[in-house]
Amino acid sequence: MPEDMAFTPAEAVQLAQRLIDDGRPFHAHEVLEATWKSSPIGERAMWKGLAQIAVGLTHARRGNSKGAVTLLRRGAAAVACYAAEQASSPGATGSQAAGLDLEAIVTATNALADLIAARGLYAVPTDDLRVPLSG
Repeated sequence: MPEDMAFTPAEAVQLAQRLIDDGRPFHAHEVLEATWKSSPIGERAMWKGLAQIAVGLTHARRGNSKGAVTLLRRGAAAVACYAAEQASSPGATGSQAAGLDLEAIVTATNALADLIAARGLYAVPTDDLRVPLSG
């Protein structure tokens, strides 16, 4: 993916979700990273967190359970922090414009990280190595 590729937030979410669902989370990371780097400063932590979640999914698909759990939790924490900040601020946010369901993302990501940590990566079906980005 070209480094100068630009997406609207909604396009980035739609494409990233399709890539995650197709078992290509590394490519989803590339889309989310491009969006993170081109987004307004106040939204960058959220997009970075989403990119970290995609990297966590990449580690999971490559058999690296420790890396998967670490990046999934790190990404979920960043998204949760952004969501908490936005909850105290009135008005629309970039996450709303992109169609992101931040609470669902954090919940699903933490649940997947907990499952991998508790049962091991090989006990998790490959089809379950995904996180829903939009509601």
